[in-house]
Amino acid sequence: MALVALKIDVDTYRGTREGALRLADLLERLGVRATFLFSLGPDHTGRAIKRVFRRGFLGKVQRTSVLEHYGLKTLLYGVLLPGPHIGRTCRGQMQDIARRGFEVGVHTFDHVRWQDGVSRAGEPWTRRELTRAYDEFADIFGRKPQVHGAAGWQMNAYVPALQQQLGFRYASDTRGTGPFLPLSAEGGGVVPQLPTTLPTFDELIGRDDLSGADPVQHLLSLSDAAPARDQVFTLHAELEGGAYLAHFERLLRGWQQRGMNLADLATYAGQLHLKSLPRCAIVAGTVAGRSGTLALQGP
Repeated sequence: MALVALKIDVDTYRGTREGALRLADLLERLGVRATFLFSLGPDHTGRAIKRVFRRGFLGKVQRTSVLEHYGLKTLLYGVLLPGPHIGRTCRGQMQDIARRGFEVGVHTFDHVRWQDGVSRAGEPWTRRELTRAYDEFADIFGRKPQVHGAAGWQMNAYVPALQQQLGFRYASDTRGTGPFLPLSAEGGGVVPQLPTTLPTFDELIGRDDLSGADPVQHLLSLSDAAPARDQVFTLHAELEGGAYLAHFERLLRGWQQRGMNLADLATYAGQLHLKSLPRCAIVAGTVAGRSGTLALQGP
């Protein structure tokens, strides 16, 4: 039976307090496991305004109704309003999700800071940001994190080695086709990558090249085309935990009807044979429907 590992990126204060809990309720009701990856420091979403100059960003904003999904207040955090510290103010919500039996892990400390800065950053900056997130997670949950998923699929050459030093067991930082061990200038990493293999909802909505196709049906058709292939699907607490909740439920039920094993990243990682995984470079590239460059599984 093919597996679909569900990875939930929780980017914002609002997403942690509202969307993540809605998703946990839905997943519990359907008997589905998933991995919640939390942003653990200040919510500085408003500072992402600088991305307006990136190719494709305005198109995405128009297609996906950013104001509706994130809310005006969130879009002012870090600019006109102080950004609330998610780890300090949402401990209860995060701990509740963990108590329900869901896997929890590290997304980032400051989402905007990592997404906009890591690709050009040096080792000290990268170590500091990863360590801050690691320490905040350990303080909230009373244990070390096992999984990391980079904000915005953004990385640099130092991340794999630092993940190994900090004791992460597996990561989902990239886009790609299947599990691999990262190959870098520093040598081969030992923390396996479980890349996102399916497009996200916000990459599918309103795309001219898809001729108005229903994103749910498009995703199900991709599963039908490769029924024996394991997949990783990334969703966002702010989107699927909000306006897209009913669409996400329809997607889950469609996968269940097809006999797919809906699981978390821990389950996926647990069935891998590390010695047989390919070693692949991590390269910068683009993904249809998303602005800017991302960390991709390379040769």
